[in-house]
Amino acid sequence: MEPQGDEPRGPARAGVLSVTAPPVMAPLGGRLGRTALLALGGAALMTGMWAGLQRLGLVSGGPAVAVQHGPLMVSGFLGTVLSLERAVALGKNWAAVVPAMAGLGAVALIAGHPDLGLLAASAAGLGLVALFVILSRREPAPHMAVMGLGAVSWLAGSAALLAGQPMAVAAWLWAGFLVLTIVGERMELNRVRRLPRLGTIALGLVVVATVAALVALPFAPELAGRALGACLLGAAVWLLTFDVARRTVRSRGLTRFVAVCLLSGFLWLGVAGLLLLVHGLQYVGLLYDAQLHAVFVGFVLAMIFGHAPVVFPAVLMLPLRYRPVAYLPLWVLHGALIARVAGDLLGEPSLRVAGSVGNVVAILLFVVLQMFSALSGRTKG
Repeated sequence: MEPQGDEPRGPARAGVLSVTAPPVMAPLGGRLGRTALLALGGAALMTGMWAGLQRLGLVSGGPAVAVQHGPLMVSGFLGTVLSLERAVALGKNWAAVVPAMAGLGAVALIAGHPDLGLLAASAAGLGLVALFVILSRREPAPHMAVMGLGAVSWLAGSAALLAGQPMAVAAWLWAGFLVLTIVGERMELNRVRRLPRLGTIALGLVVVATVAALVALPFAPELAGRALGACLLGAAVWLLTFDVARRTVRSRGLTRFVAVCLLSGFLWLGVAGLLLLVHGLQYVGLLYDAQLHAVFVGFVLAMIFGHAPVVFPAVLMLPLRYRPVAYLPLWVLHGALIARVAGDLLGEPSLRVAGSVGNVVAILLFVVLQMFSALSGRTKG
């Protein structure tokens, strides 16, 4: 596949991974070792989706797995994948311990040992913090600090659950992990642009306020929850205003696809922030469902869909071929999420269930297309 427009080029480095050429070094057990680690995350994803459907009463299974839907999706799947990306960026074999710990924590959750699973997730969060400390010494920069704070938030969410905090508090701490990680990555990729001074100051204020709200969340959940909502809304406005995706969306091919994923995700981040700001921290119920899935599905999964063609080639050392059909799971994801959130806000169970099933279909479509793209790219290679 030839580079198009503003697609990244060159060797992989922390946070900027080549689309067209995997790195020449092969730490973390090479392709087989990385694939095994990614498979642990994939198992957490599949089990987490099954648990989500189980919570809706659509499939059967043990209650022990159903209650682990959130931890499996966040720590088991996203924690494994994101820490694997950072371990690859570091390029040291021992760094594989971090994603392995996250993946094994998911195995413990599936096996019905929640405390052991959360201990493993906490250890993985601590390990990811250590990775960012080392990476920051290599490349001291604000974006590294922001992503490192995100790793601290992952650790805090897992520790909060172990300490008996409500799932809602842990869930928003985990949301902080993902939001700060993504904002930090966007800061890094936007360094090629000269941002106006006001934009730089505004982003700094949003990040500081977000961290402050996350710190206060276990102690003053009502006030901190609304403050966090305002921060998420502010982050969405900043990203929609200043992110390079506003320019690259006018490109074509893979570059345009990535930009569409990013911009659509930014919109959902704003929706999540608005719901949290207006309604405050919810512990159960339909508003709780709408708030969390707006950020974890609408924002985070759109980022995953967009970054997969960039990150997976470097992680798996396999080229991925972009095809326009990549838009299909993205549109299914957003359409289904609109139905789910509408069902939550209007109190329409059928819409909520249809949207939930649609989200699962979108993720499965995405996985199948990525596997086909990897196999096709390997054959072409």
